Amino acid sequence: MGVKDLEDLKKLSMLRSQIDGISVDSIMSADFPTVSVDDRIADALAVMKQSNYQDVPVLDGSEFVGMVSYASILRKKSVTLDAKVKNLVRNLPTVSKDMEITKIAEMMVSSNCRQLPILNGKKVVGVIERNRLIDIARDIKALKEIRVWEIMSNPVESVKANDLMDDALELMIREDYRTIPVVNDANNVIGIVGMREIIDNNWKKENKTIGDLEKSARSQITVESIATTSAKTISWDADVAEAVDIMVENRFSTLPVVEGKDLVGIITEYDILELISACRERDMLFVQISGLEDDEKDYVDVIYADIEAMVAKVSKIYKPESFTMHVSRYNDNGGNFKYSISARLFINGTAIISKEVGWDLTKTAADLITKMEDQVVNMKDSKVTFRKRKK
Repeated sequence: MGVKDLEDLKKLSMLRSQIDGISVDSIMSADFPTVSVDDRIADALAVMKQSNYQDVPVLDGSEFVGMVSYASILRKKSVTLDAKVKNLVRNLPTVSKDMEITKIAEMMVSSNCRQLPILNGKKVVGVIERNRLIDIARDIKALKEIRVWEIMSNPVESVKANDLMDDALELMIREDYRTIPVVNDANNVIGIVGMREIIDNNWKKENKTIGDLEKSARSQITVESIATTSAKTISWDADVAEAVDIMVENRFSTLPVVEGKDLVGIITEYDILELISACRERDMLFVQISGLEDDEKDYVDVIYADIEAMVAKVSKIYKPESFTMHVSRYNDNGGNFKYSISARLFINGTAIISKEVGWDLTKTAADLITKMEDQVVNMKDSKVTFRKRKK
């Protein structure tokens, strides 16, 4: 079975029943970290470093008030590390024990988080980790047989071993990456570097703000000085079950994809979550926009209208299966936010991936949607992505 088979409503219904037949109790973590509203940001970062959580429940006494997220902290460059956690509480979705697994996967995709709290009233009774959620793909035949090339992202950004850490961090912030492959001059994967390595190697007690932490990481040191050189890779024609095996057993969120020794793409936990989420029962095409801040939600209707218009046009050529879009932002030379928007359209058994960067959110999204529409038109005559290759 491949991604294209998810178009078959009967197969999709059976797959959804298998996934949603799994209980939250069976995959939740009952042992999880928390922080208090009165803890410092520095305390929260220490908890994240020790627990490997990037989204941690925040409590006021014993009551749940929200989550503090690694990504949100990094975006607040001027905040002091002595500031209270309550100033950075994020309102992520919450889970109940009777919730469907496909719905939880959809919530993780839309909020772009790694952990979600399970509540009983106002008390946190557990946490759903992204790593545990994707593990179910190893036991479901229809999911585990999907090939890596069908859902991987390509082309993929990478850095060289002798690149400066400054360049790698800038790329992570601009593209909203947490992990980047390290390659040699022959484009062979020789390591991997992530935010965890940056924090572990550059944390200094004298740092006063997030900006100070970033500056310490952006010193004139090379990627090879902190990169993990024992990085694992996966072949482009391997199945998803093999990818999940490596991710779960090693607690990796990202795997470089290779053909022989050459880097040709990347597959992440997020990609597998999208598969699980796409099985959720819907009356229409699955469309998901993630990464928007609260003050940007007013733009959603405009973006959805552009997506709807694009889908209407491409439906005359191929039947769309799902469309996901992720918005990230970064400061360009300390000025206003610049938007980096990536999107993925599953259509005709193929994943089309594109990216656009610009200052205006709605225009950048519209330009990206137009670009993807053009790619669909060109699909009839051109094999423009690696995913079109078959064994």
